[in-house]
Amino acid sequence: MERDQEPPAATEQLPAADEVTSRTVEQLAKQPAAEGRPTPRPWSARRIPAALTALLTGAAAGILLFDVVRVRAGQTAAAWRTRLADELATRPLHDIWIQVGAAVIAVLGLWMLVMALTHGLRHQLPLKTPDAQTHAVLDRAGAELLLRDAAMRVPGVSAARIRIRHNRIGARADVRYRAPADVKADLRVALLAELDRLALARPPRLTVKVRPRRK
Repeated sequence: MERDQEPPAATEQLPAADEVTSRTVEQLAKQPAAEGRPTPRPWSARRIPAALTALLTGAAAGILLFDVVRVRAGQTAAAWRTRLADELATRPLHDIWIQVGAAVIAVLGLWMLVMALTHGLRHQLPLKTPDAQTHAVLDRAGAELLLRDAAMRVPGVSAARIRIRHNRIGARADVRYRAPADVKADLRVALLAELDRLALARPPRLTVKVRPRRK
């Protein structure tokens, strides 16, 4: 008699990364958004600019403090500080080096203000969340790829390019067959449906352009 053999256990397959992302986005889209304030954009920590600013400021303050302590201890001031004080006292305001230095300082100050007042992380798009304590983002390149796949499923589209900016989505498609006006209408519907599935907290304005491509 032949022995009864147990069937081999089915091998569990892990879902692909894009499937997991799609399921997560669909679950977030089904959940109601938090009432009150809209989902905020994530703020960049800006560690490199903050570290560079702190390092340069600390180094300049340390060198100046060291020279002041030397003067208080009875020694002469450093040659660079004496020369700097003389140049600032004697050079007129219309001197080219004074103007260049003032322009550099103004640009650095404006750069620091921009870095402090802007969110950064422009490659991350915030998603709708059920409450204010939950934050979810979608990578901009991933969103562009999903929208491009949706555009390529429209009949008549042979090539598509999607670019997501701060408040605008630009879609360009090449049409091989069908009327361009019909393809444009179907393309807009498909992209808007895909945007709804992405569940973006601030959906950008969609702009669709098509052009015929004949062999």
